[in-house]
Formats: sequence, C-alpha cells, structure tokens
Amino acid sequence: MKAPDDKVMHPTKARTQSWAKSIADIVVIVLVVIVAKTAIAEPYYVPSGSMEPTLMIGDELLATKYPYGYGSASLPNFIVLPNTPRFLGSLPKRGDVVVFRWPGDRSQIWVKRVIGLPGDRISLTDGRVSINGTPVGIKADGRGQAENENGALMPAARFIETLPGNRQHTIFKLSGIDPLDNVPEVVVPPGHLFVMGDNRDNSADSRVPVRAGGVGMLPVDDLVGRVEAIVGSWDLGMMHKPIWTWPSGLRFSRFFTAVH
Repeated sequence: MKAPDDKVMHPTKARTQSWAKSIADIVVIVLVVIVAKTAIAEPYYVPSGSMEPTLMIGDELLATKYPYGYGSASLPNFIVLPNTPRFLGSLPKRGDVVVFRWPGDRSQIWVKRVIGLPGDRISLTDGRVSINGTPVGIKADGRGQAENENGALMPAARFIETLPGNRQHTIFKLSGIDPLDNVPEVVVPPGHLFVMGDNRDNSADSRVPVRAGGVGMLPVDDLVGRVEAIVGSWDLGMMHKPIWTWPSGLRFSRFFTAVH
C-alpha cells in the first residue's frame, strides 16, 4: 500500500512534460550554437578561386568573430538583419584575410584580404599596389596553376607581395595585362576598408564598385571575422568523376593549416 503522500502522475501529463523538456533541451542547444557561432567562430566554405593560391575552391575555413568586435554582421550567416555599429570593435591589420557580408546582398558571405585601412591612399600601376604613395614589395615566385569553378586549370604567375609591417603573402597573376591592373589613387573613407583577392585577375573586390558586382569600399560594420585556418578541403573537380573516386579529392595536406 502506498503512503498517503505518494503521488502518481497521469500518463498523459507525463508525456506532455517529457515533450516539453525535450523541446526545451533542443532550444537550449540551438541557442548555445547560435551564441558560439556569433561570439567565437564559424566555418565557411570557399566556392570561388578569387583568393588563390592562399585559399582554394573547396576549402573549409574557420573564422573567429572576436578580433574585430560584434555587430549584426557577426550573427550566423542565415540570420540577416540591418547593419548596426560594432561594439568592442577594432580595425583589422593590413594583410588580414577577412570574411564579410557583401554590401550588395548581406546574405552573402565573401572573403578577401585587407590592403588599405581608413585614410590610406591606394592605387595600382601595372598591377603593383601602392599604399600612401609607396609601392608595396613584389617578388617573382615561379609559376602555379589557378583553378576555376568548373575544375579547369590555367597557368598563373606567382608573386610574393609584402605589405607595410613586413606581412607577406602569395598572389597569382593570370595575364600580363588586366583591366584592373591600373587604378587611380583613392582615399579609403572613415569606417571603410580596401580589400583585394589574392588571385588578382579573378577577383571582384574594392577595385570594382558594388553596382558592377564588386565590393567597393567595404564598410567595417560588414566585417564578420578573421580567417584563422583551413579545417578541411576537397577538390570540387572530383564531382565530374565516378563517385567511388571522390575520397581521393580530399586534400589532407591542407587540413588544419593556418592562413596567412
């Protein structure tokens, strides 16, 4: 016999409470994921060759959110809200590889390298960047191969570019002469950045206005984060081959490598 104060829950009520707890647990998990992806880091996939050879088509990036502060752009990429000022904000350094919301459609996440900071004077002459009237260092580094979105390869000249502060990175030039090789001097406005792709002849960046499909001067408030590492990579050209060969497209040498 049960003691008088023993309680037996009705089965329907027990099931309701079980469902409510499960839903609450799921909500908590989703909130934790959103907070982590907003405040700490988020992975991104590279669909184009505009940052080759630094980033390849099929790379999976990890970008940290905290280096430049937080705003509506910091939210997970499936959440699109009007732009807001940043708090705990700081400017990138020249040479940082950044992910940002494209000013032409903030649901799109793009990746480029920071070349100019607010107040900098930027120009290009025959493909060579000048910052505040001084040409950046450039040194030939042999040949490479650039990949386009359908997996085709094309020869590219490699160069090592050195920005102020002795930050070096490798760039590609696909042709000797390109319409974007010469850009008259522009002054980066307050609250904006001048960004470029490392594949200089295949990048719609700050050399191209937003109305023409480029980035134009990138508002700092559109920054999402700084690219820290490649966490995985798969050669998309394998999609045109038999499925059983797809594992051979994994680029294990690029897994968990730092991005400079």
